[in-house]
Amino acid sequence: MDAPAPPPRTDLRVALFATCFNDTMWPETPKATVRLLERLGCRVEFPAAQTCCGQMLTNTGYAGEAVPLVRRFVDVFGDYDVVVAPSGSCVGSVREQHAMVARRAGDEGLASEVERVAPRVHELSEFLVDVLGVTDVGAWFPHRVTYHPTCHSLRLLRVGDRPLQLLRAVEGIDLVELPGADECCGFGGTFAMKNSDVSVAMGTDKATHVVETGAEVVVAGDNSCLAHIGGILGRQRAGIRSMHLAEILASTKESPA
Repeated sequence: MDAPAPPPRTDLRVALFATCFNDTMWPETPKATVRLLERLGCRVEFPAAQTCCGQMLTNTGYAGEAVPLVRRFVDVFGDYDVVVAPSGSCVGSVREQHAMVARRAGDEGLASEVERVAPRVHELSEFLVDVLGVTDVGAWFPHRVTYHPTCHSLRLLRVGDRPLQLLRAVEGIDLVELPGADECCGFGGTFAMKNSDVSVAMGTDKATHVVETGAEVVVAGDNSCLAHIGGILGRQRAGIRSMHLAEILASTKESPA
């Protein structure tokens, strides 16, 4: 018999990093994140001064222009015990790029501040499994679901099977394996614009695999990838919804998604 899960930690001062992409286009995802964390006993704060992590600038060769955003991030989130974001991509930028951006600008003091704050920044599934120590979050989602592991969460953050652990514990779910799950969906930020033909071809392959599962819903931890996959599925009239992991985990019998 498995040992009981440890009680959730309620002593942490938790900040939600909604990310600009979610805040602008998918606000239901950060809202679901707050509902989920509060259900687990966390006191969640939303620092209103937060803005973009600067990933788009850094990834397109404008690292110097990203420095003010790196500085803003440590100023806004530096006093929190934990920062949680429903985006592996943005967390990857904070943990893997921010110190590099600061050092390239010759600002060692900012780099030191980043190295103090960045280890406290967690992607949602990391926070739930590694920090709170829970996999069964009390969710209910009676649908056939397949999971796409996004590139940044899989390769940069190495979240592994944490999202799958959480999904397997959801009551009523029919979780099916996605063929070629570890293959990129083709979004890649500006890659989708600069190399649109290749991007669409990769996304079409991913959408084909999703359809093969017979799933009603494709889930991932990054809405950027879901926008790409979901857009292709929508054009194909596949009838498959795309949903963020947070929205499924926040769903209950009382408040279904």
